[in-house]
Order: sequence, then structure tokens, then C-alpha cells
Amino acid sequence: MKSLQEQTQAKVEAGRQANPDFMNTVDDVIAQAKAFQQGASALKCDDQAPDFSLPNAKGETIQLADLLKKGPVVVTFYRGSWCPYCNLQLRALNERVAEINTLGAQLVAISPQVPDGSLSDDEISQMDFTVLSDQDAKVAAKFGVAWEVPQFMADHMRVDRQLDLDLINNGNGNILPIPVTYVLNQEGLITWRYVDVDYRTRSEPQDIIDALKAL
Repeated sequence: MKSLQEQTQAKVEAGRQANPDFMNTVDDVIAQAKAFQQGASALKCDDQAPDFSLPNAKGETIQLADLLKKGPVVVTFYRGSWCPYCNLQLRALNERVAEINTLGAQLVAISPQVPDGSLSDDEISQMDFTVLSDQDAKVAAKFGVAWEVPQFMADHMRVDRQLDLDLINNGNGNILPIPVTYVLNQEGLITWRYVDVDYRTRSEPQDIIDALKAL
């Protein structure tokens, strides 16, 4: 089975072949973001994760403090179900979620999409982890990973992909989370993280499992 990195890289190469000009512009934006250390404000290891309460797909409110009472929590921010790299990540995580649970941890995936739009009912029924809606990326901002979408990228999603992020996110389509993953111990302290402003790269599930084993 291919690693998540191999899958995302294949998706990047397919994108380069289909739309090289767009992907080259993405490369430039990512390079500029890294040059200005965008994402440097993301919470770091040994920081206390901020508590949050967010709705799941059924409209039920899920609070981080309640999850931590049961054990460690893996928190991953993703852009939305419309993002092919996010879908690859969610599927890869779902394949390993049983191992995460065996280690006493729970997995929570957070995006700005409205609760009934994050994933379809069929997809949700196949996911063995919690999907939460963070409209306007307010919780993402508390974690320091909210990102203002460059105009060219917003135009690409609206025109080329016919995605209305204002509608999908029920309001603010200009702010998305940097796709990051945190491992929190039962006290809510960040013990491991993966942060990269390049939304085309994601942490490997095995790295998350190794971080949980190290707790």
C-alpha cells in the first residue's frame, strides 16, 4: 500500500499535468508563505491546547475537555471535503483509527464546513472518528493555524472548480485552516505536531501512532 506522502505526491503531479500554470502559482505562494514563516504562530509542543466546543455532523456539541477525560486526543484540521488532499488524508487516517483507539486515544477532524456538509451521510457512516464544524475557522485561529486564502486561489476554486466556499462554510470563505495535526496528552498538552503551510503535504498516520506510543 502506498504511503500518504506517495498518494499526495501523485495527486500533485497529476495537478501539474492538468493545470501547470495554477500549480506553479501555488508553488510561488507556498514559497512566499514559508519565507515569511506563515504558520509560525501555530501552537507548539508543550503548549496547552485551547478548549473548544463544536458541532458534529448530527448537530451535537462536542467539547475537547470531555474528550480528554477519556484519554489523549489527536486533532487534525483540514480544509474541507472538496479538497482532494484532505480526502486522501481522511481515508488514510480512517484505515488506522482502530490502532489510534487501541492506544486509548480519540481522533477528531475539524474543518470550516457546515455540519451537514462536511461529509455525506454515507461517508460519515464509514468514518470511525469525529468530524466537527469550525465555521469561520475560529478554533483554528485559537490554535494559530487560520490562513487567509490568496485571491488567485479563491478565484480558481470559484471559477475552475465551481466551489462557493462562502456557501460551503456558511459565511466566510476567505479563511481556511492550515492542514495540521496535533497529538494532545490527557492533560491537553501538545506532545507532537505536524505543521506545513503547503496544504499538499500531510503527516503520515504512522507518525501519529508513534507519537501516541511515546506518551
